This record gives sequence, structure tokens and C-alpha cells, in this order.
Amino acid sequence: MNVLDWLLEADPAICWQVLRDLVDASEEEVAAERARVATEGWGARLLALQGEDGQWAGGACFPGRSFPWRDEDPGQPWISTLPTLQLLHEFGVDPDCEKVRQAVERVRENCRWEHAGQPFFRGEVEPCINGRTVTLGVYFHQKVEGVVARLLDEQLEDGGWNCEAENGSVRSSFDTTINVLEGLLAHERATGGSVESLAARRRGEEYLLERRLFRRKSTGEIVNPAWLQFSFPIRWHYDVLRALDYFRAAGAPPDSRVDEAIHLLRSKQQADGRWLLENTHPGQVHFALEEGDQRPSRWNTLRALRVLRWYEGAAGR
Repeated sequence: MNVLDWLLEADPAICWQVLRDLVDASEEEVAAERARVATEGWGARLLALQGEDGQWAGGACFPGRSFPWRDEDPGQPWISTLPTLQLLHEFGVDPDCEKVRQAVERVRENCRWEHAGQPFFRGEVEPCINGRTVTLGVYFHQKVEGVVARLLDEQLEDGGWNCEAENGSVRSSFDTTINVLEGLLAHERATGGSVESLAARRRGEEYLLERRLFRRKSTGEIVNPAWLQFSFPIRWHYDVLRALDYFRAAGAPPDSRVDEAIHLLRSKQQADGRWLLENTHPGQVHFALEEGDQRPSRWNTLRALRVLRWYEGAAGR
């Protein structure tokens, strides 16, 4: 079985993106497959898990106190409203589907951040959370201009962002910066952006590019070896594949400073044409999407192939 056939055997959340990004199927075929995300498979399962209080697991970023999850579980629990909406976004669930619209309305009316009770789509104080809030708000047709304005004010001198800035940090974080960049790109695509937001996004991109997506600017050393391992779901974490997929989505011709990251990506393709899941972020989940680390990953294969299609399609690389 070839790789495309293997991918097309997957859940509708993967299939419709394969049809759009790798097969160049007709708009009608893509739309028909995408419509299944809300009614079949993983997307339907997540929507069915929304609580009567309009939240998942009774909380915004973390499960509510009354929700049964074990403190001794390794990692962060990934079953609350933020990571669940992030998954629905990554699945590409149709935001105009009535079932999805109603689910998002319940979030807007009922979900409050643990930080200080702020309404979900108004964000809170950490830019790594607020970047994802912008991405989700734009996708699900919610107003997030106030969150965008806050992010623009919080950009650091070196061009990126850091959740620890409120505690005095003046150096940006790769993890925080990628979350903010994705949010600003989504907002720009939906609204056209502003001179200020476009400039901020370019500066944030430059922060990553100056570091070749994973190296220290000062010494050239690898910042974090874990970033060379590819994950899905990505949660709030940074890795090289996530960064490459962001630049692909941004649509500009590849900068030569991503060449080393592309070489890494190519080196991880298996003999059968697939990529593995390498670094699952621990924590309680609603249900598994992959067979586990060091096993073939449909998500990483889809993402890797579309990144290479973008890169190789530019200037005949």
C-alpha cells in the first residue's frame, strides 16, 4: 500500500486534509469529507464529550476540581476546554456546522479562565495561552481583537514572546513565540491584519529564522534536543515540524535558513515513506489518536509531506 492510500484510510480529520493538501482533490470532494469530521470519528467523539456546563472536563486550561483526574498522572491533563478546542481546530472541524456553532457558543457563555475568571475568548495573561486563544477565536468566529492588541504590546526586544516576561524575563521563548505567531497569522488571514500586527509577525518569524528554528543565536548549539523529535498532538509545545508547518501555512517562499530543518525532516522519513510519532507529550487524554511513539504516524506523515511539497515546489528544489 502506498503512503497516500494509507493516509486516506484514516479518520475524516486526516482524510480531508490529505485530499486538500496532497491530492489536489476538487473543492466538492474536500468539503464533503470535511463535513464528516463533526459527525463521525474523532471530531464527533470530542463534541459529544462537552459537558452541560459548556466546558470540557469542567475547566478552561485544566480540568475542574470536581472532575476525576489523578494528580499523580505524569504531565498535564489534556482533556479541558483549551486543548479540546485546539484538537477540533487541528481536525479542521467546520466552524459553520450548527453542532459546532452551538458548542462554541456554550464555551463563550460559560467557560472562564482559571487565572482570574476571564471569559474564554477574552484571553488571560500568558501569551502562550493567548496566542492559541486568538487562533481558536478567529477559527470559530469569535471576537479576539483585545487579545491581539495585548500580544502586540508584549512582544520582546529580540522579536519573540515569553510567558515568563511578567516575571522579569527579557528573552523570548520558542514555545511561546510559535503559539503567538500562529494566532497572529490566523488573525491576519481573517481580517487583513494591521501594519503593526504584520510587522510584529515578521519580527517573530525572524526570531525563529535567525536561530535556524532550533539553534542558539549566540553559539549555534541546539537549544533543546526534544525539539528534533516530532509530536502530535502538539499542545503548547514547540518542535521543528511545528515551526516548518507554520512557515508553510504562512505561504511565503522558503527562507534559506530553514534548509537545515528541512534536512532533518527528510532524514526522518522511513524506508516505506512514512514518519514516526516520536515524542508524545504525557498527560491524560480523551482517547488516543496514534498507536504510540516509534510507530508510524499518519499525522506526522501528513504534516511532513505537505511541508516538503511547499519547500520543494519553490524554485524547483
